[in-house]
Amino acid sequence: MILESLQIGDLTIKYPVIQGGMGVGISRSRLAGAVSANGGLGIISTAQIGYDIPGFDKDENKANLEAIQYHIKKAKEISGGKPVGVNIMVALKNYDAHVKASVEAGADVVISGAGLPVHLPEYVEGSGCKIAPIVSSEKAAQIILRNWAKKFNRTADFIVIEGPKAGGHLGFKKEQIGQITDEEYNLEIKKIINTVKEYEEKYNQKIPVIIAGGVFTHNDICHAISLGAQGVQIASRFVATDECDADEKYKQAYINASDSDIEIVMSPVGMPGRAIRNKFVEFIKSNRIPINKCFNCLEKCNPAKVPYCITKALIDAVRGDVDNGLLFAGANVGRINKIVPVHELMEELAGCQVVPGN
Repeated sequence: MILESLQIGDLTIKYPVIQGGMGVGISRSRLAGAVSANGGLGIISTAQIGYDIPGFDKDENKANLEAIQYHIKKAKEISGGKPVGVNIMVALKNYDAHVKASVEAGADVVISGAGLPVHLPEYVEGSGCKIAPIVSSEKAAQIILRNWAKKFNRTADFIVIEGPKAGGHLGFKKEQIGQITDEEYNLEIKKIINTVKEYEEKYNQKIPVIIAGGVFTHNDICHAISLGAQGVQIASRFVATDECDADEKYKQAYINASDSDIEIVMSPVGMPGRAIRNKFVEFIKSNRIPINKCFNCLEKCNPAKVPYCITKALIDAVRGDVDNGLLFAGANVGRINKIVPVHELMEELAGCQVVPGN
């Protein structure tokens, strides 16, 4: 199949591929800029994005806002001025400040999940920045789109449907994740698409639907489009690229992982997530890691009660401590067997003939 470009309002993306936002520090300016430069839509994760800025330990919010400005502008430079977006978790304590800083820095799109982004339209008002919620069910799509219509008289510019095969935090109960079949979730996707169509008609505008979670090949993209989607979001495959912002040891952990190394873990705030099994994952099953420093990341996190600090675990991993850090990954990470340039991966996903190394 020859893939059509992805149209989000007045933004044209050559290939209908959005690179999923990955925090902490996995997708920053280097990766996002390269993806956008090569025909996709690169996405920066703002989750503790300033972890390596001097002073982060003393004022996390200031460091993160500074890093948001820097990495969006840098990604736009790398992309040659092509659209670049951000992924901002609703669960963050300073969610509104992250959105406003991203808009100010020139982000073209804001994608929000890990909660319902009911106030997102308010934070981008008057900017022209495109917004999209991440949903995993028809019910969530209905709640958000109805809320935005009622409170702000507007709708989503596009919508991301994230399935149970995604990495990181998941929008499902832990017991659901291994029980939902592909056929069952395909039906849920079609229900969400029908909900979206209601708002397309109401606002007389196209609302592209993007499917995420378990998308690995060109054929997977074609399948998503056959269901009625206009594009896909892919995250894990972009970790194993030259331009990914993570430490090389982190990337190699993806290469070394097999299907049997993948495990569903519980986030400190009670959300299930998919990660690579390592010493850290095994340790937290029966032990609590005392928290000496709170990084003020998640709104509902109580340092005195949670089993470990997710910020520290993710920072340790992105810096290369792959034994004692938390490595989120998608269900297909076991299929990744080499590190490639973003250009080569984008051409493969688009269905083009690729000569490795060229």
